[in-house]
Amino acid sequence: MLRVSELKIQRPPQNFHYDFQINSGEIAAIQGVSGVGKSTLLECLAGFIQPVAGEIYWNDLDLLSLEPRQRPVSMLFQEHNLFEHLSVYDNLRLALGKNADRDIQIAAKALNVQEHLAKLPVALSGGQRQRIALIRTLLRPEPLILLDEPFSELDDSTRFTATAWTREQARSRHKTMLVVTHQAEDVTRLTDRVINII
Repeated sequence: MLRVSELKIQRPPQNFHYDFQINSGEIAAIQGVSGVGKSTLLECLAGFIQPVAGEIYWNDLDLLSLEPRQRPVSMLFQEHNLFEHLSVYDNLRLALGKNADRDIQIAAKALNVQEHLAKLPVALSGGQRQRIALIRTLLRPEPLILLDEPFSELDDSTRFTATAWTREQARSRHKTMLVVTHQAEDVTRLTDRVINII
């Protein structure tokens, strides 16, 4: 279970407050108007922003006491964050390990990017980069997945495929997931419930 209690983050001139919990294995959408602090929340959970008050617990683990690399979290950023000097395949293998080749091939085929594995990220479209980043995030071993606008650059058909694949991976790999998205269809297809931030 993820428990966020009386969490307060200051990003002048704004103050953000959060209080909620998510059961293990649940997929929740984080929703609210633009600027309400949805991405800020994900960055705090991942350890890239420090709150001024409150608690974040994953089961009995105090996440605020851990450095980002120590947290049981895998995050997809809006910027995708691929290494431009490495091939797509090497980007994935670097993140997932040398024994992940079969999983990489299966995921790349499912998301229709298998023909791009040997290319450098610069040769990819925004939607292709987004799908590669999604594979990298979902196939990692961490149990808590944070997705920040994961389908924003996909057309309707590809978005449908990607949301279905993401839900399937979350279920089969027993992931707990928080998703920031502005698309109502993503919420309907992917998530179990909505957490509204005001």
